[in-house]
Amino acid sequence: MFFSASSIFLAAASLVSTVAAASLQQVTNFGNSPSGAQMYIYIPDNVKTNPPILVGIHWCTGSAQAFYSGTGYKTLADTYGFIVIYPSAITTDGCWDVASTASLTHNGGGDSLAIKNMVLYAISTYGADASRVYATGHSSGGMMTNVMLGAYPDIFKAGAAFAGVPFGCFASDTSSWSTACATGQITKTPEEWGALVRAAYPGYTGTRPKMQLWHGTEDDTLYFHNFEEEIKQWTNVLGVSQTPTSTENNFLGYSGWVRTKYGTQVEAIKEQGQPHNLIIVADQGL
Repeated sequence: MFFSASSIFLAAASLVSTVAAASLQQVTNFGNSPSGAQMYIYIPDNVKTNPPILVGIHWCTGSAQAFYSGTGYKTLADTYGFIVIYPSAITTDGCWDVASTASLTHNGGGDSLAIKNMVLYAISTYGADASRVYATGHSSGGMMTNVMLGAYPDIFKAGAAFAGVPFGCFASDTSSWSTACATGQITKTPEEWGALVRAAYPGYTGTRPKMQLWHGTEDDTLYFHNFEEEIKQWTNVLGVSQTPTSTENNFLGYSGWVRTKYGTQVEAIKEQGQPHNLIIVADQGL
């Protein structure tokens, strides 16, 4: 596993103050939300002391409730005692802002700053561990996972992006949707992709988060080409070779699935034959 759930989420067993019952709860006072994005949180009954945080980011037309009920992260939280933040977009199409300069810039505003503030609220309110904050998401949420790790490397330790696109691929001041990016028409060198991430937080010299990437080869919404571009971007950002250090065929027993590792920093899983609504293997992403 890229992030071992048993090791990441091992903590003392005593409880911290939380809501009365383990259910999805809205938080309205988490701080500045420039885009109006809403915060929902799940705190399991067996939440650990100083728990890790996972940010689970929904797809277009989705919601916090949809990602909560449609993925396996709640069950993992119940098992390992970590907190899950489920942001919810308020746009008419339910998509996240992965295009504006504000959202693509550290502390620039937009959805990314709203999500960062949700994390800071959970750290201060529930005593969560600031050194163990993770992000995951599918489609628009996978794109937003790329944005969060790129713009806020000081906040996140690692991320798992399902069916996403590289950081900055959708960048635009005029439109929230990039047909060119979505259909795989944008190709850059690793250095060019890496420069977009580094420009999001000029002067940052700290540790950058690990990245895990998942994509279906038959994705006709965000074409598979974007998976290849993501690999170029994150291997460059994290300073590792684009030549895999290991390759595992038929990953998890699925015919044609291939997992490639690039050192310990980048991992990529090709889901052969899968469409945009690919299989989200939650426990492998953690």
